[in-house]
Amino acid sequence: MPDFFSFINSVLWGSVMIYLLFGAGCWFTFRTGFVQFRYIRQFGKSLKNSIHPQPGGLTSFQSLCTSLAARVGSGNLAGVALAITAGGPGAVFLMWVAAFIGMATSFAECSLAQLYKERDVNGQFRGGPAWYMARGLGMRWMGVLFAVFLLIAYGIIFSGVQANAVARALSFLLIFPRW
Repeated sequence: MPDFFSFINSVLWGSVMIYLLFGAGCWFTFRTGFVQFRYIRQFGKSLKNSIHPQPGGLTSFQSLCTSLAARVGSGNLAGVALAITAGGPGAVFLMWVAAFIGMATSFAECSLAQLYKERDVNGQFRGGPAWYMARGLGMRWMGVLFAVFLLIAYGIIFSGVQANAVARALSFLLIFPRW
C-alpha cells in the first residue's frame, strides 16, 4: 500500500503534473492569442480609471485586491522564500515565466465560470468549476467529485499548510517545538 501512495504522490507532485500544467498553460496561451500580453494596457487603464464603483459593486482596484487576498497566503510567501533559497536568483525568473503561463489558464477558468454561471430564484449567481464541469462538459459526476475534493482541501489541507508555514517560521524565530 505505501508503494501505491508513493506512486500517486510522484504523479501528482512530480514532473508529470508540471508538464501537464505547463502544456495546458501554453495551449491556453496560444488559443487565447496571448491574452496575458494583449490586454495588459487595458488592464492598467481599467485600474487607473475606475475610481467610483457602480451601486453595490466594486472598482477594478477593489476587485484586484480581493482576488489577490484570496490567492496569496503564507504558503505563497514561504514557497517563494524556499525557492530563492534552494534555486537562487534564477528561481525568480522561472516563477515569472510560470506566472505568465498560468495567467492564460486562470483566464480560461474565469471565462468558463462566467459562461456557465446561473442566477437562482433570489437573483444570486451560482457558478464555478463544478458548474462548468456539470453543465459545460455534461459530466455532473465530475462536478460533484470536484466539489467534494475542494471541501476536503479547504477544510483540512489548506488550513494545515497555512498553520505549518506559520509554525515553522515561529519555531525558527523563537526556537521552540512546532507541535
